[in-house]
Amino acid sequence: MAHDPSRGPLTGHTALVTGAASGIGAAVARRMAADGATVLAVDLNSAGVKALARDVPGIEPVTCDLSDLEVVDALPAEVDVLVNNAGLQHVAPVHEFDPARFSQILTIMLEAPFRLARRTLPYMYDRGWGRVINISSVHGLRASPFKSAYITAKHGLEGLSKVIALEGAPHGVTSNCINPAYVRTPLVEKQIGDQARQHGIGEDEVVEKIMLTPVAVKRLVEPDEVAELAAVLYGPASASLTGTSLTLDGGWTAH
Repeated sequence: MAHDPSRGPLTGHTALVTGAASGIGAAVARRMAADGATVLAVDLNSAGVKALARDVPGIEPVTCDLSDLEVVDALPAEVDVLVNNAGLQHVAPVHEFDPARFSQILTIMLEAPFRLARRTLPYMYDRGWGRVINISSVHGLRASPFKSAYITAKHGLEGLSKVIALEGAPHGVTSNCINPAYVRTPLVEKQIGDQARQHGIGEDEVVEKIMLTPVAVKRLVEPDEVAELAAVLYGPASASLTGTSLTLDGGWTAH
C-alpha cells in the first residue's frame, strides 16, 4: 500500500523526483510525501537522499548518476508523477566552454528527462492518469551570458515538455514546466562565486546587480514556493493544465 498520511491527492500514487537531495527537489519530494505519495528520491548524493528519507515518511532514496543513461534506463517505470528537476551549472563564455562539460550538462538536464519520460509514460498511459512536471527556469524562456549549456538544456526541456503534453493528452497525462528565477539553493549559491569571478565583482554585487536586476520582486525564490506550484500541477485543478510554462520569476519575463 502506498504512503498515506491523510488520504491526500497523491495517495496510492508513486512519484519520482530527480535531484532530490537538496533545494527544489527535496522541497518537492517533501510536499508530495505530505500529499500521500510514495516518493522515489533520486540523486547522485546518496547521503543526502538517505537523510531526507530518514526525516520524511514515504520517501525512498535512490542513488543514481543521471549522466549514466544505462542506469537511468533501469530506474523504476511504475511512476505516476515524474518530476525532472536535477541540474548543474557551468559558467564560461562559449569560446572557452569545455565541450565535455557541455555534453554532460545536456545529458543530465535534457536526455535523462527524455529517457525517464520514455520509460514512465507507458505506465501512466495504462493507468489513464499521469503528471510530468519539468523544473525548467526563467532561462528556459530567456538567455543570459556565460551559461550556454544550461540555457540550451532548459530551452530543449521546454520543447520536450510540450511534445509530451500533446502526446499524453488522450491518455490523461499532462506535462508542464515551472520556470523560477533564482532560487535559494546550493546550485545558485555556488553560481554566485562563479559569476563574481567572471564579472570581476564581489559576491554581494552578483546577487544585487546580476541576479536581482531583471526581477521586479527583489528577492530570491524559496524552494518551498516551487514545491507549492508543483502541487497545483498534480492537484485537483490540473486536468486541463498542460503544455504550459508557469513562471515564478518575480516579473523577469514581464519586461
